Amino acid sequence: MTGTAPATRVTSLPTPWMRDHLHEVLAIYGAAMGYGDSVVAGRYGYAIQHTEREGFRAVGAFVETPEGGERLVGFGYGYLVASGQWWHDQVRQALDRRTVKQWLPGAFEVCELHVLPDQQSRGLGRQLLHALLEDLDQPAALLSTPDTDTKAFRLYRADGFVDLARGYHFPGDARPFAILGVRLPLRPPSPRD
Repeated sequence: MTGTAPATRVTSLPTPWMRDHLHEVLAIYGAAMGYGDSVVAGRYGYAIQHTEREGFRAVGAFVETPEGGERLVGFGYGYLVASGQWWHDQVRQALDRRTVKQWLPGAFEVCELHVLPDQQSRGLGRQLLHALLEDLDQPAALLSTPDTDTKAFRLYRADGFVDLARGYHFPGDARPFAILGVRLPLRPPSPRD
Protein backbone atom coordinates (compact mmCIF):
# COMPACT_ATOMS: atom_id res chain seq x y z
CA MET A 1 0.00 0.00 0.00
CA THR A 2 1.51 3.34 -0.97
CA GLY A 3 1.41 6.46 1.14
CA THR A 4 1.36 4.65 4.48
CA ALA A 5 3.76 5.59 7.23
CA PRO A 6 6.37 2.96 8.11
CA ALA A 7 5.78 1.03 11.31
CA THR A 8 7.56 2.41 14.37
CA ARG A 9 8.92 0.40 17.28
CA VAL A 10 9.99 1.93 20.61
CA THR A 11 12.08 -0.37 22.77
CA SER A 12 14.66 -0.42 25.53
CA LEU A 13 18.27 -0.43 24.37
CA PRO A 14 20.78 -2.58 26.24
CA THR A 15 23.89 -0.72 27.41
CA PRO A 16 26.24 -2.78 25.18
CA TRP A 17 24.07 -1.90 22.15
CA MET A 18 24.29 1.80 23.05
CA ARG A 19 28.08 1.64 23.26
CA ASP A 20 28.33 -0.23 19.94
CA HIS A 21 26.01 2.23 18.15
CA LEU A 22 27.02 5.47 19.84
CA HIS A 23 28.12 7.18 16.60
CA GLU A 24 24.67 6.49 15.10
CA VAL A 25 22.95 7.69 18.28
CA LEU A 26 24.99 10.89 18.47
CA ALA A 27 24.31 11.66 14.80
CA ILE A 28 20.63 11.90 15.79
CA TYR A 29 21.60 14.19 18.69
CA GLY A 30 23.50 16.46 16.29
CA ALA A 31 20.70 16.59 13.72
CA ALA A 32 18.01 17.25 16.33
CA MET A 33 20.00 19.98 18.10
CA GLY A 34 21.48 21.53 14.96
CA TYR A 35 25.04 20.88 16.15
CA GLY A 36 27.98 20.43 13.79
CA ASP A 37 30.27 17.41 13.55
CA SER A 38 32.87 18.81 15.96
CA VAL A 39 30.30 19.29 18.75
CA VAL A 40 28.90 15.80 18.15
CA ALA A 41 32.39 14.26 18.18
CA GLY A 42 33.10 16.02 21.47
CA ARG A 43 30.09 14.32 23.08
CA TYR A 44 31.33 10.78 22.43
CA GLY A 45 33.52 10.46 25.54
CA TYR A 46 30.82 11.96 27.77
CA ALA A 47 28.20 9.60 26.38
CA ILE A 48 30.41 6.57 27.02
CA GLN A 49 30.86 7.75 30.63
CA HIS A 50 27.09 8.18 30.96
CA THR A 51 26.55 4.50 30.08
CA GLU A 52 28.61 3.61 33.16
CA ARG A 53 26.50 5.60 35.64
CA GLU A 54 24.23 4.02 38.20
CA GLY A 55 20.71 3.46 36.94
CA PHE A 56 21.61 3.99 33.27
CA ARG A 57 18.84 3.09 30.89
CA ALA A 58 18.17 3.88 27.23
CA VAL A 59 15.33 3.61 24.74
CA GLY A 60 15.20 3.88 20.97
CA ALA A 61 12.66 4.44 18.22
CA PHE A 62 13.06 2.45 15.02
CA VAL A 63 11.17 2.74 11.74
CA GLU A 64 10.91 0.08 9.06
CA THR A 65 13.00 0.65 5.95
CA PRO A 66 11.81 -0.17 2.41
CA GLU A 67 14.39 -2.98 2.37
CA GLY A 68 12.66 -4.66 5.31
CA GLY A 69 15.13 -3.62 8.00
CA GLU A 70 14.93 -0.94 10.65
CA ARG A 71 16.53 2.48 11.12
CA LEU A 72 17.08 4.26 14.44
CA VAL A 73 15.28 7.63 14.30
CA GLY A 74 15.16 8.65 17.96
CA PHE A 75 16.58 7.80 21.35
CA GLY A 76 16.58 8.78 24.98
CA TYR A 77 18.72 7.92 27.94
CA GLY A 78 19.29 8.83 31.54
CA TYR A 79 20.58 7.72 34.91
CA LEU A 80 20.46 8.56 38.60
CA VAL A 81 21.73 12.01 39.52
CA ALA A 82 24.57 12.11 42.01
CA SER A 83 26.86 14.64 43.59
CA GLY A 84 30.04 15.05 41.55
CA GLN A 85 28.29 14.70 38.20
CA TRP A 86 28.67 17.87 36.12
CA TRP A 87 24.95 18.32 35.42
CA HIS A 88 23.91 17.59 39.00
CA ASP A 89 26.41 20.07 40.39
CA GLN A 90 25.40 22.79 37.91
CA VAL A 91 21.71 22.28 38.65
CA ARG A 92 22.34 22.29 42.39
CA GLN A 93 23.88 25.77 42.02
CA ALA A 94 20.93 26.97 39.93
CA LEU A 95 18.25 25.92 42.44
CA ASP A 96 17.39 27.36 45.84
CA ARG A 97 17.98 25.12 48.88
CA ARG A 98 14.36 24.16 49.32
CA THR A 99 14.04 23.06 45.68
CA VAL A 100 17.30 21.10 45.93
CA LYS A 101 15.98 19.20 48.98
CA GLN A 102 12.62 18.52 47.32
CA TRP A 103 13.86 17.42 43.90
CA LEU A 104 17.48 16.27 43.69
CA PRO A 105 17.77 13.37 46.18
CA GLY A 106 17.25 10.09 44.34
CA ALA A 107 16.14 11.75 41.08
CA PHE A 108 16.54 10.35 37.58
CA GLU A 109 18.08 12.65 34.96
CA VAL A 110 16.67 12.55 31.45
CA CYS A 111 20.07 13.30 29.96
CA GLU A 112 19.24 13.05 26.26
CA LEU A 113 15.98 12.69 24.32
CA HIS A 114 16.11 13.37 20.58
CA VAL A 115 14.22 12.53 17.39
CA LEU A 116 15.46 13.15 13.85
CA PRO A 117 13.89 16.35 12.47
CA ASP A 118 12.09 14.51 9.63
CA GLN A 119 10.49 12.17 12.20
CA GLN A 120 9.31 14.83 14.65
CA SER A 121 5.65 15.74 15.30
CA ARG A 122 4.61 12.08 15.11
CA GLY A 123 4.48 11.37 18.82
CA LEU A 124 7.87 9.64 18.99
CA GLY A 125 9.30 12.05 21.56
CA ARG A 126 6.40 11.32 23.91
CA GLN A 127 6.67 7.56 23.34
CA LEU A 128 10.40 7.68 24.08
CA LEU A 129 9.93 9.82 27.19
CA HIS A 130 7.26 7.52 28.61
CA ALA A 131 9.26 4.37 27.79
CA LEU A 132 12.36 5.84 29.42
CA LEU A 133 10.56 6.78 32.64
CA GLU A 134 8.31 3.72 32.84
CA ASP A 135 8.55 1.65 36.04
CA LEU A 136 11.30 3.76 37.63
CA ASP A 137 11.63 3.55 41.40
CA GLN A 138 12.88 7.14 41.65
CA PRO A 139 10.59 9.85 43.07
CA ALA A 140 11.21 12.36 40.27
CA ALA A 141 12.74 12.92 36.85
CA LEU A 142 14.68 16.07 35.98
CA LEU A 143 15.96 17.53 32.74
CA SER A 144 17.22 20.71 31.15
CA THR A 145 16.05 22.04 27.81
CA PRO A 146 16.57 25.30 25.91
CA ASP A 147 14.36 27.92 27.55
CA THR A 148 12.24 28.74 24.54
CA ASP A 149 8.90 27.67 23.08
CA THR A 150 9.92 24.49 21.25
CA LYS A 151 8.15 21.21 20.51
CA ALA A 152 10.24 19.57 23.23
CA PHE A 153 9.37 22.24 25.81
CA ARG A 154 5.66 21.89 25.00
CA LEU A 155 5.95 18.08 25.27
CA TYR A 156 7.49 18.26 28.73
CA ARG A 157 4.85 20.73 29.91
CA ALA A 158 2.00 18.62 28.56
CA ASP A 159 3.40 15.60 30.41
CA GLY A 160 3.48 17.37 33.76
CA PHE A 161 7.01 18.80 34.03
CA VAL A 162 7.19 22.00 36.11
CA ASP A 163 9.73 24.81 36.32
CA LEU A 164 12.54 24.38 38.80
CA ALA A 165 14.64 27.18 37.26
CA ARG A 166 14.37 29.31 34.13
CA GLY A 167 16.93 31.31 32.19
CA TYR A 168 19.90 29.33 33.52
CA HIS A 169 23.15 29.50 31.57
CA PHE A 170 25.29 26.36 31.62
CA PRO A 171 29.01 27.03 31.18
CA GLY A 172 30.01 26.91 27.52
CA ASP A 173 26.52 27.55 26.10
CA ALA A 174 25.18 31.04 25.46
CA ARG A 175 21.56 29.89 25.34
CA PRO A 176 19.33 30.10 28.42
CA PHE A 177 18.00 26.77 29.69
CA ALA A 178 15.01 25.73 31.74
CA ILE A 179 15.48 23.09 34.42
CA LEU A 180 12.28 21.07 34.71
CA GLY A 181 11.08 18.30 37.00
CA VAL A 182 8.19 15.87 37.22
CA ARG A 183 7.05 13.56 40.02
CA LEU A 184 7.00 9.90 39.05
CA PRO A 185 5.25 7.88 37.89
CA LEU A 186 4.77 9.98 34.77
CA ARG A 187 1.10 10.45 34.05
CA PRO A 188 -0.28 9.37 30.71
CA PRO A 189 -1.03 12.32 28.44
CA SER A 190 -4.62 13.52 28.39
CA PRO A 191 -6.56 13.03 25.12
CA ARG A 192 -6.23 16.75 24.32
CA ASP A 193 -2.38 16.66 24.49
